[in-house]
Amino acid sequence: MTDPDDLLPEGLEDSLPAEAARLTAAMRGALDVLDSHGYDRVRPPLVEFERSLAGRMDGVSPRRMFRFVDPASLRTLALRSDMTPQVGRIAATGLARAPRPLRLSYAGEVVRISADQLDPARQRLQLGAELVGSDGPEAAGELVALAVEALSAAGARGISVDFTMPDLVDTLAASALPVRPDRIEAVRRELDMKDAAALREAGGEGYVPLLYAAGAFDDAIARVAALDGAGVLESRIAGLRQAAARVPAGVRCTLDPTERHGFEYQSWFGFTLYAAGSRGAVGRGGTYCIRGSEERATGFSLYLDALPDCGDVAAPRQTLFLPLGHDRDVAARLRAIGWRTVAALTEGEDPRALGCTHRLEGAETVAVQP
Repeated sequence: MTDPDDLLPEGLEDSLPAEAARLTAAMRGALDVLDSHGYDRVRPPLVEFERSLAGRMDGVSPRRMFRFVDPASLRTLALRSDMTPQVGRIAATGLARAPRPLRLSYAGEVVRISADQLDPARQRLQLGAELVGSDGPEAAGELVALAVEALSAAGARGISVDFTMPDLVDTLAASALPVRPDRIEAVRRELDMKDAAALREAGGEGYVPLLYAAGAFDDAIARVAALDGAGVLESRIAGLRQAAARVPAGVRCTLDPTERHGFEYQSWFGFTLYAAGSRGAVGRGGTYCIRGSEERATGFSLYLDALPDCGDVAAPRQTLFLPLGHDRDVAARLRAIGWRTVAALTEGEDPRALGCTHRLEGAETVAVQP
């Protein structure tokens, strides 16, 4: 009978050996790609002061974080729900004098209080890269291409990129399509809901055509450009086209100019990553501002545990059973050339039951008979 105390809270789960090995391989593959492009890894702490985590980016709400009082400082601490603000803090403090643009990468666990409706997980393995000091088209292009390469190295297949324009309503409402300040949030909401009738009632008649400007990237960006009679989106459109041109061949590109889900602090540019077999997004990125230092930056985050098991089962590792009294020097030399070893603790242990493919006999490796 299972003890109720042994059950895990909703949205949390163990990764057993096969899944843990898959995630470790995915993380190693993605981090190697980031390192090869000059992104240095940082490791921020799991817990920080709540004000720091919530204050580095616009739109980051402490209500999504587990919070508690630090008995040492008597200040409120928070368990991170996103590592990007932490990287922003590192760039603004410990690496404030480092040359720009500054390229940083990271990987670690994040936890949130409540799960997304489409995703029941409350704990995620987040991995990403941030380019601090630039949010122009060149930076956007570098990061979207890097995100696709890292995701592919993590084992994802059938990758697609959906671009968006997170500050679209603010940009248009300022001049080209004026909206009363007290109605802007309603216009944003109805655009999110894709409800043309409600959008008109909210005072967003001029925004209705944007609902139909989504689809394959080339067609959709052309429709957005055709709607931009005043030319206020010209630089953003050019930047999106430049970034999309960096996406590798074979990766499907789409555009939904009004999509805001998951883009709490991004500015002119954003993108969502999908992979074949995944239930939802496996990554997001875009441009943003680091509060405090007011530096512009571009980055992305991948959620590797959202990737499906692609079924690419690697050949079993050769595992060597070491009987009692084996030569430890021989075993050490074999491990040095790539063998995995399992040492017997008692007489009578079955190498096959322990997952071993070979047995050490003297200085020789002998295949275990099926």
